[in-house]
Amino acid sequence: MSTMKARVSADLAVPAGQSPFLAADERKLKTLHACELPFIQPLVGSAQNLPLPDDAVDLVVTSPPYWRKRDYDVDGQLGQESTPAGYVGSMMECLAEWKRVLRPTGSVFLNVGDSFHRRSLAGIPGRLEAAAHDEGWLIRNRIIWTKERGMPEPARNRLAGRHEYVIHLVPSDDYYYDLFQYSNEFGNGSNPGDVWAINPERNMGKHLAPFPSELVKRAVMLGCPEAVCRECGQPWRRVVERTGQLNPDRVQARRAMELFEEGGLTDAHLAAIRATGVSDAGKALRTQTGTGRNSKEVQELAAEAKEVLGGYFREFTFAQQAEVGWDTCGHAGTPQPGVVLDPFLGTGTTLRAAHSLGRSAIGVDLKPHWT
Repeated sequence: MSTMKARVSADLAVPAGQSPFLAADERKLKTLHACELPFIQPLVGSAQNLPLPDDAVDLVVTSPPYWRKRDYDVDGQLGQESTPAGYVGSMMECLAEWKRVLRPTGSVFLNVGDSFHRRSLAGIPGRLEAAAHDEGWLIRNRIIWTKERGMPEPARNRLAGRHEYVIHLVPSDDYYYDLFQYSNEFGNGSNPGDVWAINPERNMGKHLAPFPSELVKRAVMLGCPEAVCRECGQPWRRVVERTGQLNPDRVQARRAMELFEEGGLTDAHLAAIRATGVSDAGKALRTQTGTGRNSKEVQELAAEAKEVLGGYFREFTFAQQAEVGWDTCGHAGTPQPGVVLDPFLGTGTTLRAAHSLGRSAIGVDLKPHWT
């Protein structure tokens, strides 16, 4: 893995002097997929009819035009439908096409905001979620993207909007997900939750609504594998194990480790704590259903640890995890980087952010603003 990361290049996979907006060519894309380096490939096309082969990408990260917000003055654009239902129908056509080009382990992170219609919110995000659910998608998270600042709003009888949604959708249960890497980056080792506080970035380009690179990076770290088997397309999955180490930055954790040492507790006690968790000790034994299923010896060791640690017992149920290797398909050969797709390319934020993390990236747009 370190070798692959060391080979990351910032160069585009486009010859000098040639327009980056190439016509669809499946053979060219297959050639790019055979490269060891992550590539960037912008293409002209429609999000509802992508110029890509089946099972070509690992992750879709995109922000489609919001309903009735802006007219981009291009034939075939989304967002100008006459009704919310019409907009949702267009987006369902997009999702069906994205499912075609996604690998079975893929995900979609869809950034979408709401719109006002006849002085009322139209409920676009909820409508999209309901329609996607009816089409068989699994809605794994509704992430709230909050902003301290945003576009000025002239309204005097309502609050200015300072949040949008990032909907995480997957076609099946077997989707790739790297919460370990993400939590270490954004949660100090713990699950940081479904509210993302990210301020918009300054942008002097022609595109009116670029979204921040941090939003893309969060989605990529969660949903796009660092390595994918060239032969079968299976992602390499990180293998992690819980250690006995706690986060020394937390006062409670430091005190818990002191009590553990002072009380003469052993690795067997630590294993018992992990096995039982919070739900198999103390008051939980009397109040929760399904507890107390560990062996008598494990329960006794956990009880001893509880006696020594008191309220600090729970600290060891959240011990830090460590990466111990990779779960692969077993095929020989060097893997290729995961591939991120943005079917509404815009200014290319997704492509640049994904490439900076060592992933390949493809962008498609009817009217690109790539700079």
